[in-house]
Amino acid sequence: MTGKVLSGARLAGIVSAVPHKTFDNINDTQQFNSAEVKKVVALAGVKARHISDGSICTSDLCFASAERLLRELNWSPDSVDVLICITQSPDYFLPGVSSLIHKSLGLGQNCAVFDLGLGCSGYPYGLWLANMMVQTGSANRVLLLHGDTPSLFTAKEDRSTYLLFGDGGTASGIEADSTGGNWGYSLHSDGSGYSDLIIPGGGFRQRQPARERDYCVHMHGPNLFNFTITKVPKLIEETLALMNVDAAQTDLFFFHQSNQFIMKHIAKKCGLEAHKVPIILDRFGNIGGASVPLTMTQYFMENKPQTELNVMLLGYGVGLSWASAYISIDANLCVDHVELKDAPLASLLPNTAVETNA
Repeated sequence: MTGKVLSGARLAGIVSAVPHKTFDNINDTQQFNSAEVKKVVALAGVKARHISDGSICTSDLCFASAERLLRELNWSPDSVDVLICITQSPDYFLPGVSSLIHKSLGLGQNCAVFDLGLGCSGYPYGLWLANMMVQTGSANRVLLLHGDTPSLFTAKEDRSTYLLFGDGGTASGIEADSTGGNWGYSLHSDGSGYSDLIIPGGGFRQRQPARERDYCVHMHGPNLFNFTITKVPKLIEETLALMNVDAAQTDLFFFHQSNQFIMKHIAKKCGLEAHKVPIILDRFGNIGGASVPLTMTQYFMENKPQTELNVMLLGYGVGLSWASAYISIDANLCVDHVELKDAPLASLLPNTAVETNA
């Protein structure tokens, strides 16, 4: 789907959350040669990551973000019409993470909730859905959650993935605004590349794989590299053309934080000024598609917008899928960030052991 322009929405706020525990790639990695680790760190740009100890799940990170966002926006739980949770690392096969958070936030029974199983491209897709809902009058306020815990599905012996991934969750508040300007979206998919980033085991295709390794992610790096440097520059060009602007008229470009070398290569190829492309990989690693809103919170907490800004959001990866959103940010944007030392939903959700009668 190329070139859709919607209106009537405002991004009211974004809150991000990460686990308090940090992992220093150079000092804490034991299973790889130190020279190899330094080489990967220099290329990918991931020096440290916030990772779950195994007790903090996607729901905890998204819940903490959402709870803080509702409080700071002064949105009552009953005022939220839709809750969307984008994740590929859910707590359970069923129910969805959105149901867990709906209960824990105390949202009303008239609130529609659902999960969206997207990864790296998920944030532009989620904004597109939320924008359609408020433009059509189907919803007045949408709570968009996006989070993953990819460090929990990487194999320790896999150098290509183990040193890259951190964990995090985010919450974004989108509300109807009759004065809201035009937001543009460009969404793409190529399912022929589904196996380039895949966890082959654990689902119903291979419920109990023969190899323990298949419970963890497999990444075909060369294919993903070629995909990214081919598709993302074209995505940037078509999004600028859609909005009838150029790179100079665009204030910021928020990339999915995939790989420092790739991001800088694309920025240079597209003529994007370095100060317009924030990179936070050194502190957080790649947390999946939620890295886009996480980068936004980190940037805007240090650089509060003084006037309206035009920004491009870019997600690309697993699927294969790539997408953009061109949106406006106003001076009243609420942003915040949380670090979790424990799992907040552990005390809010009951014991999941269920007895059934035969």
